[in-house]
Amino acid sequence: MVDRADVGVYPEYWEADVVLRDGGTAHLRPISPDDADAVQEFHTGQSQNSIYLRFFSFKSRLTSKELRRFTEVDHKDRVAFVITIGGRIVGIGRYDRLDDPSEAEVAFNIADSQQGRGIGSILLEHLAAAARENGIRRFTAEVLPENGKMLMVFADAGYEVNRHFDDGIVSVGFNIDPTEKSRAVMEAREHRAEARSVRDLLAPSSVAVIGASRKWGTVGHQLLEHVIEGGFTGTVYAVNPEAFELAGMLSYSRLGDVPEPVQLAVIAVPYDEVPKVALECARAGVKGIVVATAGFADDGIRGPERQRALVRQAREYGMRVIGPESLGIINTNPDVSLNASMAPAMPRRGGLGLFSQSAAIGVSLYAAASRRRLGMSSFLSAGNRADVSGNDMMQYWEDDADTAAVGLYLESVGNPRKFSRLARRLSRSKPVIVAKSDVMGLRLPPGHVVRTTQAPPGALDAMLRQAGVIRVETIEQLMDVGQVVASQPLPKGPGVAVFSNSLAMGKVLADAAASNGLDVPALVTDVDLDAGMSVALPALRRSLAGILARDDVHGVIAALLPARGLTVEKIAGVLAECATAAGKPVVAAFTGILDPSIYVEGMVTDSAAADAATPAVPCYSNPGAAVSALAAVVRYAQWLDRDQGVFVQPSGCDPEAARLLLEERLRGVQGEQLVRLNAGEASRLLGCYSIGVLPSVSFSTDDQAVAAASELGWPVALKTTDPALKHRLDLGGVRLDIPDADTLRQNIAQMRRALESYESAADGSHAMEVQAMAPVGQACIFRAIEDPLLGPVVSFGLAGDAVNLLDDWAHRVPPLSSADVREFIRSPRASRKLFGYEGVPAVDVAAIEDLAGRLALLKDEHPEIALVEFNPVLAGREGARILAAEVWIGNAARRTDSARRAMRS
Repeated sequence: MVDRADVGVYPEYWEADVVLRDGGTAHLRPISPDDADAVQEFHTGQSQNSIYLRFFSFKSRLTSKELRRFTEVDHKDRVAFVITIGGRIVGIGRYDRLDDPSEAEVAFNIADSQQGRGIGSILLEHLAAAARENGIRRFTAEVLPENGKMLMVFADAGYEVNRHFDDGIVSVGFNIDPTEKSRAVMEAREHRAEARSVRDLLAPSSVAVIGASRKWGTVGHQLLEHVIEGGFTGTVYAVNPEAFELAGMLSYSRLGDVPEPVQLAVIAVPYDEVPKVALECARAGVKGIVVATAGFADDGIRGPERQRALVRQAREYGMRVIGPESLGIINTNPDVSLNASMAPAMPRRGGLGLFSQSAAIGVSLYAAASRRRLGMSSFLSAGNRADVSGNDMMQYWEDDADTAAVGLYLESVGNPRKFSRLARRLSRSKPVIVAKSDVMGLRLPPGHVVRTTQAPPGALDAMLRQAGVIRVETIEQLMDVGQVVASQPLPKGPGVAVFSNSLAMGKVLADAAASNGLDVPALVTDVDLDAGMSVALPALRRSLAGILARDDVHGVIAALLPARGLTVEKIAGVLAECATAAGKPVVAAFTGILDPSIYVEGMVTDSAAADAATPAVPCYSNPGAAVSALAAVVRYAQWLDRDQGVFVQPSGCDPEAARLLLEERLRGVQGEQLVRLNAGEASRLLGCYSIGVLPSVSFSTDDQAVAAASELGWPVALKTTDPALKHRLDLGGVRLDIPDADTLRQNIAQMRRALESYESAADGSHAMEVQAMAPVGQACIFRAIEDPLLGPVVSFGLAGDAVNLLDDWAHRVPPLSSADVREFIRSPRASRKLFGYEGVPAVDVAAIEDLAGRLALLKDEHPEIALVEFNPVLAGREGARILAAEVWIGNAARRTDSARRAMRS
C-alpha cells in the first residue's frame, strides 16, 4: 500500500506503466495534490471545444477550489488517475461515488494532442477495477451528444451500456463487473498495442548504434558491422563522441546531432553511461532501445535498482527496452533485413521465431539453428528481461505472416498467468515450443510477496500442457521439434510408418515410437539403397509414396543406413518430395555415417544452394530424437484437433453473494494474515456455488453427541477433529456405521482411550464430531490455492497412497473449459479406478467433473480464497459427497494477469 499524508492510502499496484494503441508507453498513477499546477497546465493547453465537451461550458482556467477538488481525493469514494508521458499529464480520469453507494459518476479528459491513442479506454479499465475494489458496481456519466469520442469509449468497452437522452444531454449507465465481452475487448486491445510495440522494434525505419567503435572485436564495432553487412533497408547512424568516421560513414558525437528521427537505438556504451544515453534517447523520441551493455546483474543491490530506474525512465517517455545484456534482435524479412545483434551473419530466412533471455542462451539458439540450416523469421534476446518479454513476442508473432512456429527458451517466468493465456491463443494458429529447465523455479517479479499458499510442483508444466505448448527440456530438443513444425504439415493422427533399410533398426524404432504413444501401422524394412542411384531412388520414391497414401499412416520416420553411390542430399530430396506430395510429415535419421564432413542433422535438401522455398526434410543423427520430435508434434496436433469445449459456467452460482460474504469476514483483517473459516462459514461460502458438504456436528459430551446423531439420522460416523488423525480409520480416528445411541456412547469411550496414546492435540485432548453416513465410494481429494504468480491452481487426486506416497496429483490453472475439466479428472495415474477396476463398479464421473468445475470457478472469481481442500470426497455410483471442507481466506494480492492492462513491473 502507498500511504502518504497528502495523498492518502491506495494499493501500490494502482500505479502502472501501460502500452498505448500505437505501441508507445505511458505511466498511469493516482492523482495527488502536488499535481495542481500540472492539471492547470493541462487544462489551459486544451482547445475551447475540448473544455466545453468536458465541462459543458468554457472556462479558460480552473479556480483554486476546482483544483483542490480535482487533485485531493480519498481513493475510495473519489478516485482519479492521471496518465503522463515525459512527466506531462496527457489524460485524466475520475469517478465520484453517488448517493447510491454502489454507483459512481465517471468522467475523462484527454489531451488534444493525444487523441486516438486509446488513453480513455485504459483509464476506464483502471477506474472500473479500482471501483470494484471499493464496492462500486455501476458507472454513470453525462455526455454531450456531440462528444462522440467519449460515447465510443463507453460503447466499445464491452459493457452493456444503457443510454437516455434528456434536455440535450446523453446519460449513460453500465455495470462494471467484467463480462466475457469486456474481457475479450481488453485482451484484443492489449494484443494490438503490444504487437504494434514489438513490430516497431523489429522493423524500424532507422537505427543508431550508440557506442560504435573503430576497434575491431569490440561490441560496438561488431553491432554496427552486423547491421550494415546484414543489409538493413533503413537508415543507419553511428554515434561515438571520439570518432568522426566509422565503417565508411559519418559518425555523430551524440544522438541529438543526428539530423533525422531515430526509431531504434542499439546501446553499447560502458555500464555507468547507460542511464545518461538512455535518457538522451528518450528525449529524442526514440521508440525503443536495445541495451547490449552488461553489468547490471553483477552490480550487487545497485544493479537491479538501476535497471528498474532505466525501465521506468524509458516507459515514462514512451520507449521500450530490450535488455540489458541483450544479444540483440534479428528480422530476416527482406523488406527489413535487420541484424542488430552479435550474431556474425544474417541467418537463413524461414518460419521459426525464436526468443531467449540471457545472451549465452541466445548464442546457443542461434548456433543450433544455423548448424541445422533452420531458417528464422525473427529473433530477440531479452537479456535480463527488464521490459520486453516472451509475452510481448507472442503478441507480435500471432499476427506475423513470416512466422509459422515459435520457440522460447525460458530461464524465468515473470507472468505465467498471462503467458498461459497468450500461449493458449497463439497455439491455436502456430505451434509454441518452450524449453525450460526442470531446475528453474518460478521467479517472482519485483514487488510480489510470497504467500503461504504456493503452487505445487508440476503446476507450471500442467499450465503449459493446458495451453497446448510443446514442452521440451533443452535447446537441442527445441530445435528437434522446430525442424518438424517449421517445415512439415501437422499429422492428422498418431499413425506413423517406420521406413528403414535395416530390419533391426526398424524394430528398435517401432518400439521407440510405441513407447512415445504412437501407433505403428506399417514397418517397412525391405528398402534397398545399394542398387545404384538410377534404380534405388525411383524405388524409394514409389515405396514411400505408397506408404504415405495409406489412410492409417499419418507420417513417416525413415531410419536409413549409408549406401554406396547415394548421397544424403539425394535421399533427403526424395523424402521431401514425397512428404510435400502427400501432405504428411516425414522425418529422417541417417545413422552410421562416419565421415565428419557429411553433416546430417538439420534441414537437408538435394541442393546445397537451396533457399527457404525448396522442400527440405528434418534430419537427425539420432533416430530416438526423430521419434521424440515427431511424437511431440503428434500430441500438439491432437490437442489442436480436440474439442476445446466452452469455459465452464455451472448453474446455481452466485459470485456476488460470495463476494459479500468474503468482504464481511475479512473486515478488520490486516496485511497477509490468513483466516480459517469455521464449518458454518465455509458451508455458506461454498453454498454460493451450490457446493454442499455433508453435515457434521462437534460435541463436548456424550449426550450432545447422541442428540446431534438423532438429528442427523442414524447410522452416523464418529471422527476426531485432530488434523493428523481425522482421516485415519487405521489409527482409530474414524468409526463408521454406528447404528444407535448406546453404540455411539461405547464408540466415544473406546475412541477416547485409543487416542490417548497420540500426542498430536496441543492440550492432550481430542475433540470429536458426528457426521451422517455417506454411501460407499472412491475417496478423492480436491485442493485449490492462490499462487502469487499463477493465481488460482486446482488439484485433484485419489485419496490415500496415490497422493500421499506417489504424489499422483493432477493440476490445472483456471479458467477451465469443459475439455480441461474432463482431462483434469482423468490425468492422475490412479484415475482408472474411477471407471471400474478389478470388479469395483465405475463411479459417477460426471458428478466429480461438476464439482471440479464449480471449485475452479469459485477459485477463479475470488482471489481472497487462499486455500480450499475437500478431503475426502466420496464418489459413488450416484453423486459425489464432500465429507470435510477446509477454507482459508485473506486479503487478495493483485494477480499478475488482472482485469486492468499494465506492463510487468
